[in-house]
Amino acid sequence: MATSPGLLDGIMAQLGPGGVAQIAQTLGTDDSTASSAIAAALPAILGGMAKNTQSQSGATSLASALNDHDDSVFGQLGDLLGSGGGDGAAILGHVLGQRQPYVEQSVSKSSGISVDLIMKLLPILAPLVMGYLSKQRSSQGLDAGGLGDVLNQERRTQETAQPGLGGLAAILDADGDGSALDDILGKLLKG
Repeated sequence: MATSPGLLDGIMAQLGPGGVAQIAQTLGTDDSTASSAIAAALPAILGGMAKNTQSQSGATSLASALNDHDDSVFGQLGDLLGSGGGDGAAILGHVLGQRQPYVEQSVSKSSGISVDLIMKLLPILAPLVMGYLSKQRSSQGLDAGGLGDVLNQERRTQETAQPGLGGLAAILDADGDGSALDDILGKLLKG
């Protein structure tokens, strides 16, 4: 499998300054805050997808869902923003499930960006991530397992670069024991 540039960097490059400015305007914030929020939120979405691909059924499901997405979404950002993220909420429902509020809080706390902004941003970013992953799958000829490998490599890279923001596995299973329940309860009891 050919190594591509990091997914996070690739998505940010595809989005570009113009895309960040459009998102900032939609969110009612400045470009710098929007850029920081995007950089903080993308690892959580990518990490959630990586976690889902750890099972064969999850990897197959994600690969199948990519059939409905392509990178043209970046060229139609205005339409996506006008629709409040299109199918972003549904994507997040599959990726994060009931853990979404906890992930929003964790990303907000780790990044210093308000939870309200993160809640608005995640549904916008989810279709962009799906479009970019669809492009990567096509250009690299990835099957479901290869897609999982790429996502898990990105998760590991982000966890090394930004501990605590590197993805859902780091957010939900802090002690690495394979169960997030003890970590979630511990964080709730501390809060």
